[in-house]
Parts: sequence; C-alpha cells; structure tokens
Amino acid sequence: MNVRRGSYGFDAPWALAGLVFGAVMLLALSVASFVFDVPAAGVAFLLGALYTAASAASYLYTTRRGKFLVWAAELDRLRGDERLLDLGCGRGAVLTLAAERLPEGRATGVDLWRSADQSGNDESVTKANAEAEGVSVELFTGDMRELVFADESFDVVVSALALHNIPDAEGRERAVREAHRVLRPGGLMLIADFQHTPAYEDTLRALGVVDVRRRDLGRRYWYGGPWFRTWMLEARKPA
Repeated sequence: MNVRRGSYGFDAPWALAGLVFGAVMLLALSVASFVFDVPAAGVAFLLGALYTAASAASYLYTTRRGKFLVWAAELDRLRGDERLLDLGCGRGAVLTLAAERLPEGRATGVDLWRSADQSGNDESVTKANAEAEGVSVELFTGDMRELVFADESFDVVVSALALHNIPDAEGRERAVREAHRVLRPGGLMLIADFQHTPAYEDTLRALGVVDVRRRDLGRRYWYGGPWFRTWMLEARKPA
C-alpha cells in the first residue's frame, strides 16, 4: 500500500483519549501507592496502567495504519470500472483507497459529517484528502437510512465502522436495506463493524441474499484488543 498523503484523523477520538487518560491515571495511582508504602496496590495499578496503555496502542495502530492495510487488501479485487458507494465515508480513508483502484469507475461517499464519530469530520476535509491522494470522488451529505440514489445504482457498496453509529436497531436495518436497494444484481457489499454484524447478515438473508458471510479481520483491526475486534460482512446480491 502506498503512503497515505491525506489527513484522516482518529476514529471515535473520545475513546482513544479515554484510554490514554486511564493509563496515565492508573500510573499515577501506582506511583502514589508505592510512595505511601502500599506495594500490593501499586503493583495492581501498574498492571492496569500497562494493560490500558497496550489497549491505547492497539487502538492507535488500527486507526492510523491497520485499517488502511486491511481495506487496501479488500479493495484490490476491484476491476477498476465499478461504481462504488461508501456509506459513512468520513474523511475518506476507504473512499480514497477505492478511488485509486477505479481509473475507469467512480467512487461516491455519503456522510452526515459528525466529528463525534471521527475527529475533524467535514466534507471540506474529505475533498482535500482526495486532492492530496490525486483522486476524484463524489460527496453527498445524507443519511444512509434514506439514500437519494436510484435502485441498483452501484456495483459495490462499502462501509467502515459507520452503521453501528445509528442508535437503534430499526435504523440500522433500514441502512442495510438501503445498501441492498442501491446495489445492482451481482454487486458486492462489504460492511466492516465491531457491533451488530449478525443482525446485518439476518437482514440481508431476509432480503434473499444467500451469498453472505462474516469473517474476523484480525489484529490489524482491533480497537484496543480482541474484545473490540472488527468483523467484515461480505455479501453478493443475487444476479
């Protein structure tokens, strides 16, 4: 994978900040415990600090490097002439990777541009990142539960840790149904998330999709450790 020239921020920055803060506080408590001659507590706090720091390091690696490697490998299967839609594209980490692989196709992203989900999430930033990577993309402001695109508009639909931000199960189901609606027959769907992927699969099977599977994306996509591992839902719409 080429070195990324864009600026892609941090996924859920509040979570990473919480891990870093927790590690610092536990380390401070460990030092205080040793100073006040409570070694057992000092050791316990120190182990907690190391554990939390390791989780922060895992989270940082995923958001800055690991996810790019995973998605680069996933998108290498593209022919180059597809129309691709990225649901919840954010600052364009996946969208620009896709656009690089679509010299004769088109990469389109849709987002509500909320910085709580990704630091500095703004349409202007995504445009700047596309320019930095030397690719062309289309951007839309919109809700993935109610897409403006016509039926069967795209050859590929992707989403990276976006659907779980919809707060209710009904809304997430609507988003999956919309992704299915705009996907052409025979088209590919790739949804990466660390929550709710079995429900996404159930929705697709209810829509008649039989070529669907979930797989663990491994350590490069851990947000803090294996308890926050990311799963890929891969589906092919019946032709």
